Amino acid sequence: MTRRVAITGLGVLAPGAIGAKEFWSLLGEGRTATRRITFFDPSPFRSQVAAEIDFDPALHGLSPQEIRRMDRGAQLAVVATREAVQDSGIELGDLDPTRLGVTIGTAVGATTGLEDEYRVVSDDGRLSLVDHRYAVPHLYNYLVPSSFASEVAWTGGAEGPVTVVSTGCTSGLDAVGHAVELIREGTAEVMLTGATDAPISPITLACFDAIKATTPRTDEPERASRPFDATRNGFVLGEGAAVFVLEELDHARRRGAQVYAEVTGYASRCNAFHMTGLRADGAEMAAAIGAALDEARIPPERIDYVNAHGSGTKQNDRHETSAFKTSLGDHAYRTPVSSVKSMVGHSLGAIGSIEIAASVLAIRHDVVPPTANLHEPDPECDLDYVPLTARDWRTDAVLSVGSGFGGFQSAMVLQAEGTDR
Repeated sequence: MTRRVAITGLGVLAPGAIGAKEFWSLLGEGRTATRRITFFDPSPFRSQVAAEIDFDPALHGLSPQEIRRMDRGAQLAVVATREAVQDSGIELGDLDPTRLGVTIGTAVGATTGLEDEYRVVSDDGRLSLVDHRYAVPHLYNYLVPSSFASEVAWTGGAEGPVTVVSTGCTSGLDAVGHAVELIREGTAEVMLTGATDAPISPITLACFDAIKATTPRTDEPERASRPFDATRNGFVLGEGAAVFVLEELDHARRRGAQVYAEVTGYASRCNAFHMTGLRADGAEMAAAIGAALDEARIPPERIDYVNAHGSGTKQNDRHETSAFKTSLGDHAYRTPVSSVKSMVGHSLGAIGSIEIAASVLAIRHDVVPPTANLHEPDPECDLDYVPLTARDWRTDAVLSVGSGFGGFQSAMVLQAEGTDR
């Protein structure tokens, strides 16, 4: 018999919202957290907007030593983990530590810390031979993304499987999917899982400028992210973290835990086509969706809401629309679809987990979050993309999808506990 996996706690740090309660409030109100970049002077760049978090690590319980040791991405992950554990009510100290594991997703690792340190050791780029004596003592932690998972493991006392998953912009989905499989196969009983990225830095902005993936719209930063809108012209870079407590369902029930949702299906595919390009037919995403539905053992007609990747690039939104029509058939036209990136930007590897959090909360509240800034629907994107305003909607089964550079396509099915399967 397949072991069932429940989400019993969640923690979220997103632009405009620190904590799951504030995050849901932002989504429900359709507020956008995109603005002109404040972390550095963005004027030399084509894209000058981002979705930043007003995050003070000391205010959120990190010690001076932790702040010195950890890159911003690791800090976000640790704070989100602490919220998730507290939210779940689980006593990690009562667990067999070898049955507690961690999987954390990240696309770009400690980008912020590495760039900051390079500027120091190179005297702001003036030295071709850098002087290592000026580097922070914990520079190695910035170099290896595995340090993110280590920090979360130390926070929870996990001595089971501890892993970083880095599959570009699907990392947040894939990390949770891997955690689900570890519980199902019996390797772990409880997993701390999710994703984090803090990529808002000059080097990241320059890279996306070069391929014109980010929006150059700077006149109205709060309206710059426009998924599925005919006037969209690129995504808005973001940052954030979301972490979950996953448990084998019987384990959760024995301790009387709240259950936000069950993870009933997950699948991933690759298009093996192009580093940044997507086929318009969305065949690989459709295949991932079909496989996730098969694992969940539900037909397409059971999906109540689709949390889209919805990055706001021309090709992605057309690609997804085709994938939904292929995988859901006529039901795609009856199913509300929305993109929370319209409000919190695209935090690369973290966004998949942030979108899982949005999906779980949609199930909890029976509300579909809106697609902000969708004023002029693209005729090629002709599904119900829930423009501007959240919608009361019975939401027992949610499909959340992601698409990443390198051709990665992932899909996850989340269902309310006790839903017939």
